[in-house]
Amino acid sequence: MNETSQSNLTLEQQFKLKALSDDVMKLTLPEAQAYLIEMFKKDMVKDNLIKEWMKR
Repeated sequence: MNETSQSNLTLEQQFKLKALSDDVMKLTLPEAQAYLIEMFKKDMVKDNLIKEWMKR
């Protein structure tokens, strides 16, 4: 992640991102791939919840 995109994050978010990044780097490739797919799925669910909330 470059500095420009990190500057859009709060200090707390930057810390969490660094901790997550450190943890992800310890994963095997298959573990990292499964993690990425799960995170993408959760992001899509979050998007659907927001869209549903916006309709109301």
